[in-house]
Amino acid sequence: MTVVFIGDVHQQWGLIEAGLAALEAPPDHAVLLGDIQCDRTLDELAAPLLARGIAVSWIFGNHDNDGGPEMWANLAEPSRNPRTAPGAVHGRVLEIGGIRVAGLGGTFRPRVWEPPEPPRLFAREQLPADLAAMAGHWPASHLAALAHSLGIAAIWPEDVERLSALRADILVSHEAPGSHPAGKAVIDDLARRMGAHLIIHGHHHVNYRADARDGLHVLGVASAWGVLQDGAVLWPGERPRPMGRLNVGWRLRD
Repeated sequence: MTVVFIGDVHQQWGLIEAGLAALEAPPDHAVLLGDIQCDRTLDELAAPLLARGIAVSWIFGNHDNDGGPEMWANLAEPSRNPRTAPGAVHGRVLEIGGIRVAGLGGTFRPRVWEPPEPPRLFAREQLPADLAAMAGHWPASHLAALAHSLGIAAIWPEDVERLSALRADILVSHEAPGSHPAGKAVIDDLARRMGAHLIIHGHHHVNYRADARDGLHVLGVASAWGVLQDGAVLWPGERPRPMGRLNVGWRLRD
């Protein structure tokens, strides 16, 4: 089975359509790495993939709630997305072509957790009491929007802890691991605890491959690019951004 990993779409489905149209044969499965920004339902937007018989899995990014609850529902509400909802991989492991793929959506948010600092909050059930301290300083509508955003798009320790008890071959995350200059080693640690040999991430719109000293491998995928797990490019997307030097303990591959 051919599985393509697609970096942050940011509504640039035309790049994906053009890339798919140029292939001799379509991949079997696509994994979207977040920041899809669904102004319509994902089932509708992913038509370039679904119409070609390509199964779709996905995680969410930090921009998937930019349009508020309606944008989020267009991505994550199963009743709106009967075809793509089963592919939601955040917080669980899916077997795709015999490969166990785990998903961690979202990004770190200081109100919840900003590694390397310890978490402020562990579980979502703690959020209402924490935000109650802001009542009187923020309008109720702003607090409700913040609660929604943090509740769905932040990386929560409870999700990381739950994932760490599972086994996977690949961890897909929106947030970058410790290889990237702005990444977080917590994600490396999670991959190791799960037995994963590869982390594939989006968020920073960069293409690179890197290895840690212990053999853990990272693949970064830029916006709307389609890339295989070995780094082979099926199609290009938006021009990648500069990355800077890798963190200590990592080296670029190729």
